[in-house]
Amino acid sequence: MRTPLPILYSFRRCPYAIRARLALAHAGLTCELREIKLRDKPQPMLDVSPKGTVPVLVLPNGQVIEQSLEVMLHALHSSDTDGWLQPTDGTLAEMLQLIERNDGFFKRALDRCKYPDRHSADEVAQAAADADEWLEALERQLAATGYLFGRNPSLADMALRPFVRQFAAIDADAWAVKPWPHLQAWLQRFLDSALFAEVMQTHPVWVPGTAGPLVFDGPPPSNGSE
Repeated sequence: MRTPLPILYSFRRCPYAIRARLALAHAGLTCELREIKLRDKPQPMLDVSPKGTVPVLVLPNGQVIEQSLEVMLHALHSSDTDGWLQPTDGTLAEMLQLIERNDGFFKRALDRCKYPDRHSADEVAQAAADADEWLEALERQLAATGYLFGRNPSLADMALRPFVRQFAAIDADAWAVKPWPHLQAWLQRFLDSALFAEVMQTHPVWVPGTAGPLVFDGPPPSNGSE
């Protein structure tokens, strides 16, 4: 009989789920992956997490971790060989503040830019201005060392990149001509990395009553892949 493993309910393209998978893969924490459809959420996931959003990590002891940042911290407290929690500049508290701002201010603007038909023209225009303000601030922060908190990728880089990726994909041509060379290079290194390739593998939608595939069961890619 297989030793019980953590179960990860995930959706491939969701930026919150991507950031959770990044940390789990980085830590080398093998999980049973249960890929879901957001329009047809499986009852076993809703039974353990009625909020109905991903990611959801169910540990072998029954503990349920329902927030993406908490999944990241759980994984990194288990193993953090490349020091995502120990940036060469700044503190963990400062990283968490930046992530909180990303998840509120920027995510709100991102959603309105991505789905303009759901909002008024004024709201979309304000969202575009807010997104530019946020991304220009990241550009300035990246200018010195290429990463948000020093010379190496950190928790903040990995927590924010899936959201910047989603914004860049709204209009790739417009993104390419933005005057943000450090931000564009920072995102491209991520997109080209072995770690990103690992967590973005395609898996079939999970069928209740079956076992999902095991993921992150090999040596984790290091930051050297950037």
